[in-house]
Amino acid sequence: MTQIEMERIGDEMYRVPIPVPFPMKHVYCYVCRETDGWSIVDVGFRYPEAIRAWEAVFRQLGIKPRHVRAIYITHFHPDHFGLAGWMQQQTEAPVWISEPDYAMAERVWGEESRQASEVAALFRRHGVPKDLVADIEESMEKLSLRVSPFPVLTVLADDEIVLGQRQWTVIPVPGHSDGLISFYQPESRQLLVSDHVLDRITPNIGVWPGAHPNPLQQYFASLRNVEALHVEVALPAHGAVIRQFRERIRDIFRHHEHRLKKMKALTEKGRTAYDIADLVFGHKPLTAHQWRFAVAETLAHLEYLVSIGQVQKDERNGVFVYES
Repeated sequence: MTQIEMERIGDEMYRVPIPVPFPMKHVYCYVCRETDGWSIVDVGFRYPEAIRAWEAVFRQLGIKPRHVRAIYITHFHPDHFGLAGWMQQQTEAPVWISEPDYAMAERVWGEESRQASEVAALFRRHGVPKDLVADIEESMEKLSLRVSPFPVLTVLADDEIVLGQRQWTVIPVPGHSDGLISFYQPESRQLLVSDHVLDRITPNIGVWPGAHPNPLQQYFASLRNVEALHVEVALPAHGAVIRQFRERIRDIFRHHEHRLKKMKALTEKGRTAYDIADLVFGHKPLTAHQWRFAVAETLAHLEYLVSIGQVQKDERNGVFVYES
């Protein structure tokens, strides 16, 4: 029988590792005891091991599905959102999500979605070879199966929510997604930071159809906003709890400064985003899924450099070239 090792956060919150079929292995979701039941923050990726994990969590904590009062989604990515429809079917609880990611969830995972073909079209314009574009498009179409059924969503418009019988401030932190949200508890100085700040790796910041055209600019602004908070414990969705929060933010800024310098240097002779992604990330074999993130992240850095006037973007024979 599956047993889940949960970490208790304070008196009424549990940090729960839900398995995902990716190298990161888990997404940490949060299960909170309320005066009238339970609330959940993020639900994971739809596949059998994750469902078994949730069944074990409910069994271990003595939760009946009808006891769940609210499901909060920090952002629309499949490792956080994929099981939202399944969880809603089990519990009949409302699924809350920010307004920007309500729109992106519909765009990317809804029945009418053309996101895979739109990503393919975007990548072709940036020099990605057609065979790789086809593989990326196919992998995205398969991924939609991991976000089903699609839940009934409700826009989270409140400035505060209750988690674990305490008031938490809702803080928008766009960058990793347009509508990523975190939750801050000022008395305990805890921040449920989702994917905004991670302990060892940096979150993917990428350019995607339908999303903000300069996500790295958004991300830097969001980092500065949370850096100003008094945070003693940051609770991310992947990796370890962060206790040196401002130091970790400074590390992330340094990482991006280095990456921006490297990519600017690679534009001196004029290159496509794919050419630069290949030079930066292509030193080891990548799956189509990994190439998708590599190209999107390269685009985010290049578009930021364009926005601050350090790189020029020109169209040549139907393909964009970046040059400094």
